[in-house]
Amino acid sequence: MDVVVTGIGLVSSLGTSLETSWYNLVAGNSGVRVQHPFPELKPRPLALITRQPAKLSYLTQRVVSSAIKDAGLQLPLSECGVVIGSSRSHQALWEDLARQIYGQRDQQDDTQVIKLEHWLETLPHQQAIAVAHQIGAKNTVLAPMAACATGLWAIAQAYELIQMGQCQSAIAGAVEAPITPLTLAGFQQMGALAQTGAYPFDRYREGLVLGEGAAVFVLESAKSAQKRQAKIYGQILGFSLMCDAYHPNTPEPRSKSAIAAIKQCLERSKLSPTDIDYIHAHGTATKLNDQNEANLLQTLFPQGVAVSSTKGATGHTLGASGALGTAFCLMALHHQLLPPCVGLQAPEFDLDFVTTPRQGRIHSTLCLSFGFGGQNAVVALGKFNH
Repeated sequence: MDVVVTGIGLVSSLGTSLETSWYNLVAGNSGVRVQHPFPELKPRPLALITRQPAKLSYLTQRVVSSAIKDAGLQLPLSECGVVIGSSRSHQALWEDLARQIYGQRDQQDDTQVIKLEHWLETLPHQQAIAVAHQIGAKNTVLAPMAACATGLWAIAQAYELIQMGQCQSAIAGAVEAPITPLTLAGFQQMGALAQTGAYPFDRYREGLVLGEGAAVFVLESAKSAQKRQAKIYGQILGFSLMCDAYHPNTPEPRSKSAIAAIKQCLERSKLSPTDIDYIHAHGTATKLNDQNEANLLQTLFPQGVAVSSTKGATGHTLGASGALGTAFCLMALHHQLLPPCVGLQAPEFDLDFVTTPRQGRIHSTLCLSFGFGGQNAVVALGKFNH
């Protein structure tokens, strides 16, 4: 059964809508700015949507509403599946709750007040349940959490729900509001944060820049979409989800599991490496990730396949990054235009990086996500030609 995408909702540091984010990405703009949201921490490059860290519930409601409107659907959607993931979920509220309990919170700041008796509403799966309430869904509700591979896991799980006949449509994607003191301190302790900006695959890259954002999709069976004459952005061709279980935060040096995931995704999608026109790389701008990812791309794909990472523009949105990447792949298919690798000035690797927007015939794309703990996720997307 063919599964297609008929609606997209997206919010990022590039803009509060899909169209604005895409326009700014293609223009080569970046949402990365030096910010100082927490007085106890020093200023550093961050990719905030506004001047202050976003609220997870607000982002979720906004992108879900945008995706449903874009798909031309009307509420309630009682038979719709829901797959909404996040790697950090309500961590910001948990940190604020801890400050309240231990008396370290500024009593004048009531923006993140949470009553202790409501703490169950902040558990990781509650965002998916909130979306089900929002759209009136009474079908399957899933809440994947797989580090930076979360977004692609959500899309893959929704794809499978439709393939198995559990539902004819599903709301799927990931939402991340990860800019909190603890998250920043953790990545700083690891030495993973950049000092000036995000420069994926660049010889002088410094590390990742944390960003916030969300991308949610309406997935439907092609039969359902065609019956209601819906706009179709593209088709989910296949996926692969694997784990190399090598180290909590270091990629496996030979990328065996990541290579296996890409091969499995291509096989399931009935594609060969030469069929791929564009790869949206994970491209975090860290030394190890970019080195390993470049090596595996050179191993698997012929010279000349176009590659870019959009994290130089959006920052690294952790669990939502694969969902944002999927949205940009679908926009590339829709507009037949490849987005640039913003921040890349001096490539260290011999790959065909897209440094300025590139028009061309784009039929098949891959989106890659490699998360902590060895989570490897790949989704293949293509034009729908039926």
